[in-house]
Amino acid sequence: MACWQKKLLHEWVEAGDIELGRGDVISKNDINAHPGNYPIYSSSAHNNGKFGEYAKFMFDEELITWSVDGGGNLFYRPKHKFSVTNVCGYMRIVSPSLHARFIYYCLAEQHEHLSFDYTLKAHPSVIRKIYSLPDISLRRQRKIARILQTIDQTIEKTQALIEKYQQIKAGLMHDLFTRGIGSDGQLRPCREQSPELYQETPIGWIPRGWVFASFGSKIDVIDPNPSHRYPDSVDYGCPICSTENFLGADSFSVDTAKTVPESTFLLQNARCQFTPDDVIFARKGKIGLARRYGNDKKVFSHTVVVMKPLGNEVNARWLLWLARSNWLISGIEKTMNTNLGVPTLGVEFIKKIPVPFPSLEEQKAADGALQTITDKLDAVEKELKKLKEKKSGLMHDLLTGAVSVSVEPKEEHAVETV
Repeated sequence: MACWQKKLLHEWVEAGDIELGRGDVISKNDINAHPGNYPIYSSSAHNNGKFGEYAKFMFDEELITWSVDGGGNLFYRPKHKFSVTNVCGYMRIVSPSLHARFIYYCLAEQHEHLSFDYTLKAHPSVIRKIYSLPDISLRRQRKIARILQTIDQTIEKTQALIEKYQQIKAGLMHDLFTRGIGSDGQLRPCREQSPELYQETPIGWIPRGWVFASFGSKIDVIDPNPSHRYPDSVDYGCPICSTENFLGADSFSVDTAKTVPESTFLLQNARCQFTPDDVIFARKGKIGLARRYGNDKKVFSHTVVVMKPLGNEVNARWLLWLARSNWLISGIEKTMNTNLGVPTLGVEFIKKIPVPFPSLEEQKAADGALQTITDKLDAVEKELKKLKEKKSGLMHDLLTGAVSVSVEPKEEHAVETV
């Protein structure tokens, strides 16, 4: 079937089917003077746009809101008591032939292809000339909204699972670097329960059997590019990675990285002897980020250092977790000077930081536990990415009419591709 005919938003407004408006100025003094639990929404895209709470409310109805002064982000607001600030717009669906959640999805799909900022603001007078809505039956609107709402609910559950795994991983990291794993393969009791299992050291309480030493006494810290120079980039070669190329939790983004000749990699590899488990640690700007080198050839700028075990007292895979631990990060923060512009950690500075080292067997057990939860987290994050891609495709197909949605009672859930 052909894609639907659409009308600009201002046509719907002029016909009285939709009303547009803006919120009111809500000061901090007003909020403090009227404490309460009714949400206030503003221009932020974070936390569902929630700005605060107080005892008053402007609305107790189903609305669509959006950021006026920010990026134009849209939100569907189910019926509840809430307020919106003056940097937030609201859209009231007046016509009984329009479905609010369907309208939200239509606008959100178009928003993906628009760019509002603090110069081009999403004022009501602006968006009414940019957005358009299809003129289709209410039953079809409801069906499409229900399909998209179902995948939204799945996305929300997946995001909640990611947050759960992230919390589990953070808690496990803390426990493994403060309590560690005992001979029975379980986490040691905390010091408050079994003080005899712990020893006091200059860096704090650590389990007995652990040793504390300077980072550089057991870890080699290498500046991969001490000259801070590279040859001119070429069309094909090895990517140059810096702190700006750290992506997600465990990888590098090299899509936009400059590339240098293979000979540059050979020179840097002669210095660093790269292995997949080497830890690449950010030492300038975004200090403390750490990634494994991985399997793809790459070279690095002076904004990072390469870390690898000296001898056989440190497990190479456990080293990544040590580089991300509070022991190393807090040691850096306690001694570095952050008042000198963008901070940069010298190689010798990193080597002098004191940290605790469990036995090699305990290191391997800790790495196994952390890698298990990391693998689960990675799997769920990949699933979330697939769901978002599926939603994006569905929104385009269903909201343009490229895919026909059956609304006959016997085919309530049918979706036909044409």
